[in-house]
Amino acid sequence: MSKGDAKAEYFVKLEKLLKEYNTIFVVNVDNVGSNQMHQVRKELRGRAVILMGKNTMVRKAIRNILADHPDFEKLLPIVKGNIGFVFTNEDLKEIRDAVKANRVQAPARAGAIAPVDVYVPPGNTGMEPGQTSFFQALGIPTKISRGTIEIVNEVHLVKVGEKVGPSEATLLNKLNISPFTYGLTVEHIYDNGNVFTPEVLDITDEDLIENLVNGIKNIAALSLEISYPTVASVPHSLANGYKNLIAISLVSDYCLESVKELKELLDNPEALASLQAASAAAATTEETGAAAAAEEEEEEESDSDMGFGLFD
Repeated sequence: MSKGDAKAEYFVKLEKLLKEYNTIFVVNVDNVGSNQMHQVRKELRGRAVILMGKNTMVRKAIRNILADHPDFEKLLPIVKGNIGFVFTNEDLKEIRDAVKANRVQAPARAGAIAPVDVYVPPGNTGMEPGQTSFFQALGIPTKISRGTIEIVNEVHLVKVGEKVGPSEATLLNKLNISPFTYGLTVEHIYDNGNVFTPEVLDITDEDLIENLVNGIKNIAALSLEISYPTVASVPHSLANGYKNLIAISLVSDYCLESVKELKELLDNPEALASLQAASAAAATTEETGAAAAAEEEEEEESDSDMGFGLFD
């Protein structure tokens, strides 16, 4: 197959996938080997399709179908770097988790950008005392213990985002520390015309409800403050208005039916005092009964304990 035929076949395949699948995961494939890629394909078989290719070819294929599918234009700005596409119509979180799960441990290489912080733990290194200067050059405190070098304290050797230096890489390899894991990393998700970052998939229904409730509360508070009625504030306005009517009724000759009984009590101090006394007496009786029941239960447990174990 000629180079031109291969390109034409690739364009046809990419255009077919773009039209067939609703969701596209744009994944970074830095430091991912062919064997690892094979394992990912195997894991996603039947649920998703992985397609790699040169960015220039991908952008050209997308532009070819923009007339019929203008939403795909949103993909063009994110087709950059060492990326690939994962096409799927399955559950987004399940596919994202399957992609993230397939990672392999890897040693630190000089010049690599650290994706995580790297720490060297304290303890015996098993290295001979003659290599003490190597640790000193890296600012790692050591001591000689039983004829070998021992690291005294934990050391923050490489910070996330920094380049791994030759000395750091050599030390980590000498200590058999493989601090990094590599795999496909989801950078963006295209779903039915929308492009978003993978963190959106971690938003739960509870998070959405909480944000919605907080938003409604803020709208209601603002509406009440500026006296501008909204759907969120009207129930509060009605409740506040009713409270004002009750307050007016209690201090005036006008009596609302709903507060008639309360108004009669307030106008009759003796009846109110009698009601308060009866309520206090009922509360006291309830507390006394509860205390008596607890004491009786405790006595029963004590008697039960005394009846067992005497002749065991």
